[in-house]
Amino acid sequence: MSRPAQTGDLIADRYELEELVGTGGMSSVFRARDLQLDRSVAIKILHEHYAEDPEYLERFRREARAVARLSHPNIVTVIDRGDDDGRQYIVFEHVDGENLKDLVLRTGRLPVRQALELALAVADGLAFAHDHGLVHRDVKPQNVLLSREGEVKVTDFGIARSLHVDHGVTQTGTVLGTGEYLAPEQASGKQVSAATDVYSLGVVLWELLAGDVPFVGENFVAVALRHVNEAPPRLRERRPDVSPRLEAAVDRALAKDPGRRFPSMVAFAKELRACLSEVEGDPAPPPADDLAMTLVTPPARPPARAPARPRHPRRSRRRPLVWALLALIVAGAAFAAVLLLGGARQRHGGSGRGGSSGSTVSLHGVGNYNPSTLSTDSHANTASAATDGDPSTPWFTQIYSSAEFGGLMAPYNGLGLVLDARSPVKLQSLTVRSSTPGFRAEIKSGSSQSGPFSSDSAAKTVGSSTTFTLNGATAQYYVVWITSLPSTAEGYMAKISEVTAKS
Repeated sequence: MSRPAQTGDLIADRYELEELVGTGGMSSVFRARDLQLDRSVAIKILHEHYAEDPEYLERFRREARAVARLSHPNIVTVIDRGDDDGRQYIVFEHVDGENLKDLVLRTGRLPVRQALELALAVADGLAFAHDHGLVHRDVKPQNVLLSREGEVKVTDFGIARSLHVDHGVTQTGTVLGTGEYLAPEQASGKQVSAATDVYSLGVVLWELLAGDVPFVGENFVAVALRHVNEAPPRLRERRPDVSPRLEAAVDRALAKDPGRRFPSMVAFAKELRACLSEVEGDPAPPPADDLAMTLVTPPARPPARAPARPRHPRRSRRRPLVWALLALIVAGAAFAAVLLLGGARQRHGGSGRGGSSGSTVSLHGVGNYNPSTLSTDSHANTASAATDGDPSTPWFTQIYSSAEFGGLMAPYNGLGLVLDARSPVKLQSLTVRSSTPGFRAEIKSGSSQSGPFSSDSAAKTVGSSTTFTLNGATAQYYVVWITSLPSTAEGYMAKISEVTAKS
């Protein structure tokens, strides 16, 4: 088996790898230089341990064939595909800019008009793919690229599936996708359709408008179950300046039953254009059907009632006594509830600090913390993978020559994954999940993404799932500070699959 691709490698005697820009469960993406045409390209290379697996290999090849058929301004263009000494690769056009997730993490919720314009561009690209028989199945902000010139392009059709086949590499019963954007039918292992992408784009638009996803949880399964069983929060409660019509459009896209969503991505895009016209002050066309009309029409006023007959005076005099008795009953019930809760709290150890009774806090991986000026770790751009709800997409360190930071390739004392809580919060606990157990870490906290950070927990050896009890500092930024590395098949490195926290 060939060694992992690295910066400086030359692929197919043509593409020189310049920078690792992203990694996922199946592959890594590099910015590269096309030496023949003297231009920048993006090259996706299948992880070497998947290259000999026929299922993954066919899925990778299918992506190249699928996207090569799609020529649309809102879909990345495939340039080349091949096998270089066992390394399977696909070459795409290079989009100089950032992805949509980076934009949301950097700015928070977007202006309504900008959110609609971005969602419309994505919808147009997906509608084109649907027209050519492909459903994306992994629509999320990380797979939407934004160029510096304002272009919007959908990428990563790695788990795309033909809409016109009944069999293939991935069958019904297999769950693929990213938890926070997973349609209920995907979470249940059922057949996907164009409506699956409608749901996922609805989640993306909800996030653009609200600044966060509608469902979060401690792991992939927890989030998936919420998509299946729970209604999303009311969008206008999070974002009052969203119009009733736009809220209705997002609600319809997020319907649990695919048959109650928009009948196609084209129909979803048409309604979003009407909502954009509304924002721009132009007269918007009426909703396309009775369902949308029902969603945005206020309820009718109840019919006027005839004047009530006057009550008997003696019954009227009894009313204060009735109300007093009701008040005593309610007060007694409340007092009993307090006693029961207090007893339960004592039986379970007081306030439950560090236990499961705290509120879940949404964290966002935003980069690496490396106070040393002697060396850098090149995988800071994978930080968001540690908080994306998908355990198959980890944040990870470079491969080092020593189990301790301080070896020949790492002349410093440690490396940290930086997590942003979006506002100062006092965390009770923080749970780290890893597919490379055995590294030593502690949690630090601070008020700035770049530090300094102070210790907020005891050091522990991290297993597959390890919970740190925090000391009670109030901070916006937290760091999983790693001071030693485990030995893996690839070398000394650490991976963090997911990080969750409770206040």
